[in-house]
Amino acid sequence: MKRKWFDKKVLICGLSKSGVAAAEYLNSKGADCFLTEFKPAEDKDKELIERLEKEGIKVETGGHSDEFLDGAYLAVMSPGISPQKDIYKKLKEKNIPTMGEVQLAFDETDSTFIAITGTNGKTTTTTLIGHLLSDDFDAPVCGNIGIPPTTLLEKKHDFLVCEMSSYQCEISHTIKPFIACFLNWTENHIDWHNGLDNYFKAKASLFAPEKAPTFAIFNGIDPKVSEFADKYPYEKFIFAKECDKNCCYVKDGKVMFKRKGEPEEIISVDEIPLVGEHNVQNVMVATIVAKLCGVSNDKIKEKIKSFKAVEHRIEYVGTDGVHKFYNDSKSTTTEATIVALKAFPNKDVTLIMGGRDKMTDLNGLCEKVKESVKNVVLIGEATQRFKEALLAHGFDAIYEAKTFEESIDKSIEYKNEIILFSPACASFDMFDNFEHRGEEFKKYVGTKI
Repeated sequence: MKRKWFDKKVLICGLSKSGVAAAEYLNSKGADCFLTEFKPAEDKDKELIERLEKEGIKVETGGHSDEFLDGAYLAVMSPGISPQKDIYKKLKEKNIPTMGEVQLAFDETDSTFIAITGTNGKTTTTTLIGHLLSDDFDAPVCGNIGIPPTTLLEKKHDFLVCEMSSYQCEISHTIKPFIACFLNWTENHIDWHNGLDNYFKAKASLFAPEKAPTFAIFNGIDPKVSEFADKYPYEKFIFAKECDKNCCYVKDGKVMFKRKGEPEEIISVDEIPLVGEHNVQNVMVATIVAKLCGVSNDKIKEKIKSFKAVEHRIEYVGTDGVHKFYNDSKSTTTEATIVALKAFPNKDVTLIMGGRDKMTDLNGLCEKVKESVKNVVLIGEATQRFKEALLAHGFDAIYEAKTFEESIDKSIEYKNEIILFSPACASFDMFDNFEHRGEEFKKYVGTKI
């Protein structure tokens, strides 16, 4: 529901991409915008802050003052701010309602939303959906992929294809997409959500009765998602598993789509240019979405075949004639790294991993490493715990690198065909974000090939 913003005081919490986008959008609509950031400003923020202030947006850093909070009509929250933080308590005490930037965009646009959530594969699937729709529709991608949807409100689009993190799901209270996809669920973001149950509930909230999409898409082989799907009472499609009616699955090496029991062949698995079984699942999800939007089978096949791997997601970097280098910097969880390793069956692999430890269980990762990896090179703050866990599982081909460059140099000394950089950790001990980390990997590898 679009609102009249003129002269309303709006609080924007967080000097993030989404916070800045929300502030600039609301400012353009006549709102009196106050942007508050808990962390002190850094040198890199000064130019941005100056620009916002020139536009008439008030900015404070280093804390949330009562001056900024008092009298606010509502607060637009950055997805990086956990509901456990004091700012949420302050806002509740002052009776200031909250929403996320994705919710704001949904309320302010006439464009139709397609939402994609899950622990792993969101960005690839979101990008692939946008690619499959791009010839027939105006369907930009946005959301957690790095493009705030409020930057796309200058005109009506056929679809906004929105990647949604658990954070964004939790602070989107009334969003109701046309299609919502639940890709998978594994342990992650425990601290932010104050427990695993809350993490799952945040994802699942996208499918709550009051927000139920016209069509829901669920993973049929993920135990937690499949259990949830079994109880879901509205129209749904299942992927990765054949069902009696609405589903997408692989049979005899072909991706098949079925609606109301009628099977259609979409593409041979061998024709999919992406590496790994998980990417076949991503193709299934994108296929279902494209079919529901009215894209022809021939067009879907053509677009899948022309799709390139998303940057930092098992991205082929190049070869030095002995090794093939893959950048999987987006793998910030153990489960994502397990998925990446599954993409290289029967290959000799050197795995570079480590960073800021999320303190998740390492047993599954260690078992997969023992099964699939020749050598591990560890970096960053997680080194000691990862090393102890690997040794406890009987894997001792481990090298501890002191620097990022050393981790790559040491990997090259091993003569394994695949060098996979898949950290299984957050990037914040050494890098600004996973994109920065992946770019540095590619830059240094570029000096070696």
